[in-house]
Amino acid sequence: MTTKISMLAIDLAKGSFQVCAVGPDGAVLYDRALSRTRLAALLAEQPTCIVAMEACATSHHWGRVAQRHGHEVRLVPAAYVKPFVKRQKNDRADAEAIAEAALRPSMRFVAVKSAETQGRAVAFRTRQCLVRQRTQLINALRGHLAEFGVVAPKGPASLKLLENALADEASDLPDPVREMGAVYVEQIARLTEVIERLAGELEAATKTDACLRRLSTIPGIGPVTAGAVAAFAPGLDTFDSGRNFAAWLGLVPRQRSTGGKAKLGSVSKMGQTDIRRLLIVGAMSVIRWVVRKGGSENRWLAAPVARKPKMVAAVALANKMARMIWAVTTRQEDYRMA
Repeated sequence: MTTKISMLAIDLAKGSFQVCAVGPDGAVLYDRALSRTRLAALLAEQPTCIVAMEACATSHHWGRVAQRHGHEVRLVPAAYVKPFVKRQKNDRADAEAIAEAALRPSMRFVAVKSAETQGRAVAFRTRQCLVRQRTQLINALRGHLAEFGVVAPKGPASLKLLENALADEASDLPDPVREMGAVYVEQIARLTEVIERLAGELEAATKTDACLRRLSTIPGIGPVTAGAVAAFAPGLDTFDSGRNFAAWLGLVPRQRSTGGKAKLGSVSKMGQTDIRRLLIVGAMSVIRWVVRKGGSENRWLAAPVARKPKMVAAVALANKMARMIWAVTTRQEDYRMA
C-alpha cells in the first residue's frame, strides 16, 4: 500500500530541485533531486497536496504552476526556514527544513504573486536601474572633466553645464576628451528619454487606475510610490491592521524586550526595501514643506517636526503613511486629513 503524500517541500534552484515528500504523520517518505522537467511533471501528476517552498525570486512562478494543478502553496520566508536547518547546509537539509517550517501552525507565509503584479515590479525596477545608470554616467563625466578644470554640481540639473563646456571651442579641452564626452552625453540623453517615457506611463496609469489614484491623495505619495505599492505589496486585505502592514515594510521599532521591560530601538529594516525607502523620501519632502511654511495644520505632524531631528520625524511619518495606505485601500476611500 502506497503512503499518501500530504506535502511536497521543494528547495528551488535553476536546474536541480530537491524535493522532500512528507506523509500525513510528518515522516519523510523520500528526499530526492529532480530536474526542471521532472518537477513540472510531478506537480501535474501528484494528487492535491501542500506544496511548500522558500520565498525567493522563482518561487512565485512555481507557486502559480502548483496552483494551476490544484495544490495549496505555502511560501515560507527564508529567515523563518533557517532555524530548522540541521547541522550541515545542503539541499537535502534545506528541503527538510522547509517542510518543518511549513508544518508549524503559527508560521507566516508569503502570498503568491500574479504574473501581472510581477510585471509591474519588472517595469518599476527597470526604471530604477536606468536611473542608477544615468547617475553613474553623469558622475563619470563630471569626474573626467574635473581633471581639466571643469567643475559642476551633482545631479542631472548640472548636465547642461558639462555640455556647454564640451561645446566651448575656446576651452583647452583635448579633442579625445570632447569625443568621449559626446559619447557620455549621447548615452545620458538616451537613458533620460526612456526614464521619462516610463515615468509618463506610470503617471498616466495613476490617472486611470482607481487604486493608484486613491493612494496619490495621501500627502507625500506620488505616482512612483503608488506604483511601487501596487507592484511589490500583496493584497492589503491580507493584513489585519495598518500596523501589520507597517511592520511588513520594516517601519516598526526593533524590540529587545525581556522581563516585562519594553526596549525599543530603531526601525527593523526587515521588510520591503523599495516601498520603505520611497515612503521615507516622501515623508522627508512633506517635512521640508512644513519647515518652509513654518508649521502644519496637522497637529500630529507639527509635534515631532518641532521636537525631533528631521530623519526621526520622517521615519515616524513614513510609518503613519503606511497605515494610511492600508486604510484608504481596504476602505476604498480617498485620504481625508483628520
